[in-house]
Amino acid sequence: MPDVRRRELMALLGGAAAAWPLAARAQQVWMPVVGLISIRSPEDSAKLIATFRGGLKEFGFIEGQNVRLEHRWADRQYDRLPALALDLVERQAAVLVAIANPSALAVNATVKTLPIVFAIGGDPVQLGLVASLNRPGGNVTGVSFFASQLEAKRLELLHELVPRARAVAVLLNPNNPTVDVQLREVQEAGRSLGLTLRVLDASSEREIETAFTALVHLQAGGLLVAADSFFFSRRHQLATIAAVYAVRAIYEWRDFPEVGGLASYGTDLANAYRQVGIYTGRILNGERPADLPVMQSTKFEFVLNLRTAKALGLEVPPTLLARADEVIE
Repeated sequence: MPDVRRRELMALLGGAAAAWPLAARAQQVWMPVVGLISIRSPEDSAKLIATFRGGLKEFGFIEGQNVRLEHRWADRQYDRLPALALDLVERQAAVLVAIANPSALAVNATVKTLPIVFAIGGDPVQLGLVASLNRPGGNVTGVSFFASQLEAKRLELLHELVPRARAVAVLLNPNNPTVDVQLREVQEAGRSLGLTLRVLDASSEREIETAFTALVHLQAGGLLVAADSFFFSRRHQLATIAAVYAVRAIYEWRDFPEVGGLASYGTDLANAYRQVGIYTGRILNGERPADLPVMQSTKFEFVLNLRTAKALGLEVPPTLLARADEVIE
């Protein structure tokens, strides 16, 4: 082959090779972005985010195929939430998903136009997120799983576990934006049960240890650990230190008795996160948040760790055992 023709052929092939990346980029399918912001850490949320993806899939959205998920984790640093929300807006998210009360409040205060789907443990009307449950109005809707509103029920179950106790302690996180609501609900429940409440605060690992030391001196017969994402992240520490101090405690989610805690009462979180995924999928398909009523969890779980009860020398009443949704032995 003459040198001239060889040079022409090489130039042609070189030009085609240079043009290929451009052609490949042009053929890439645009995918809507779902921005997920959480006060928690990714380690705390892996199983629940999987069920969220399952809900999205029910409406035809599969991560990496026709939707992209952008995660932002505050790792319990409340002051980071507004900046994380703005970052997701700048990345042109089509829908924002806010996990837990602090995240929902921060996103709602920062973002005024994008659709927002929340997963919270409080009353969204009381928190100012929606106008009403049936008609949210505006750009916000989601799922409420009654974490903070179940404090009274948890206190009642603790009272049944330790019926002779006249005083019980309540562990609260003072940084939780709904702490006043939690305290008020527990105080009302305590009065109706004839219990004296000892309120303890903790917002760090060291403060948890200090609270348990104080608990021993208070001679409280039991402990209610209030619903809070920080306490959830410290569930191993809480279950371990409760065992060391022989404290009979009740918590919010089943994850606590699964790691050695005595008992829990709360919503079936997996189902709640699936519903959040479904709502996100419906909005991506063109529905408006204003037309989607706030969903309220209707499935609750009472879980008992019988092995822990025996270690504490606690005899669980048969009637209470019969009401448990799961008994860990």
